[in-house]
Amino acid sequence: MDLTGAWLRSQKALDTLSPAPLFPAPTNSDRTTGVSVSARLAGSLPNPLVGTASPVVALPSPLIKEGKGQQDRSDGWGQGGSCAALDLGTNNCRLMVASRTEGGFRVLDSYSRIVRLGEGLQRTGELNAAAMNRTLEALHTCVGRLGRHRPIRLRAVATEACRRARNGLAFVERIRQETGFEFEIISGKEEAELAVESCSALLFDPVWKHPVTPAREPQSEQDWGLLLDVGGGSTEIAWMQLDQATRKHTLAGYISLPIGVITLAEQFPHRRPGTYRAMVEMVRERLEAFEETHQICRYIAEDRVRVVGTSGTVTTLASLDLDLPRYIRQAVDGYRLQPDSARRAIGRLHRMGMDGMRVHPCIGSERATYVMPGCAIFDAFLSLWSTSVVVADRGLRDGLLLRMMREEKNGLHAGRTWPHVPRSDGRQATPD
Repeated sequence: MDLTGAWLRSQKALDTLSPAPLFPAPTNSDRTTGVSVSARLAGSLPNPLVGTASPVVALPSPLIKEGKGQQDRSDGWGQGGSCAALDLGTNNCRLMVASRTEGGFRVLDSYSRIVRLGEGLQRTGELNAAAMNRTLEALHTCVGRLGRHRPIRLRAVATEACRRARNGLAFVERIRQETGFEFEIISGKEEAELAVESCSALLFDPVWKHPVTPAREPQSEQDWGLLLDVGGGSTEIAWMQLDQATRKHTLAGYISLPIGVITLAEQFPHRRPGTYRAMVEMVRERLEAFEETHQICRYIAEDRVRVVGTSGTVTTLASLDLDLPRYIRQAVDGYRLQPDSARRAIGRLHRMGMDGMRVHPCIGSERATYVMPGCAIFDAFLSLWSTSVVVADRGLRDGLLLRMMREEKNGLHAGRTWPHVPRSDGRQATPD
């Protein structure tokens, strides 16, 4: 018997899959024609992003060099200039380079590597040498990619592992010396805000669903949003009031739990009967105070909440529910995952065991160890707020890019010129 259990119920289910929403609201003609996933994959349709109504904040960008009387913005952005976002998390190192388009951006380059920077942090309180070396290797790869694109602007952020580790600041300084990248260690609140920014379109636009598993659209207007972002070292939850008419959101509350897939896996290292339930109960206890403060269940019962989930955990469960033969972003992003479907997928993972998850085409050996801890976090979330979740394959990089591009569009960085982008040989790459 195949260990993955990943075969499609029918190939037709994949061929007829409704597309995940593109960032602008779909036009009537889009709904009429109904582009299939296979057609979208073949045609490489654009994926423009729209800005959110979060306050525009001028954020520091260490690789921007102030220019006096030199090029204006149009010399870069008007002729295909790009910007880049670099996200150093507890589990992954991710880079995205994009150029702005009408109403959004086009991805030029994307890179992600599992580095497990937070490995052992739960036990020692410090980043270990092997984890830092893996991360530096990935960052040198990022240096080479940025040298080819030479973005006008780069923002690099580090999250929970560097926030928590005693040697986090020292490691950020070592990164600067060895690669030229100047990382900011951002707060849990800013991490939550960036996650909201990246998923803004999914909070407002109609969500298309898989025809095989229809879901009832809420009858009342959804004027509240709840976002879950499960990370390697922390979990962010944001509670927002939504203004559907203006597409604006106001952050009403957030929580950043120092619990992620790596930290939970290290806290519960042995697979024994009752371990999974113990993980769920521990996370739920940490969430109950948030529910008590904001009374979210009451709004969910009135169909007034759009819930969005972003993380490898949520996208994996969506892949299982869709029975995808391999991970397909276009199928997963924007998919509405029902609570019962999520629980069935979690049960399927329990039955697979570690061996099955290692060979599953939507999981793999590098991620298998952290799948069940992620599911425990999501399970705890659903135990409090049992409603459908709109799946988002978007993250901090998308939020960073949206912020930077909105700032450039509004002229907040006019007069700034191309940065000196570090090169892998240690010299500085400057524009021609």
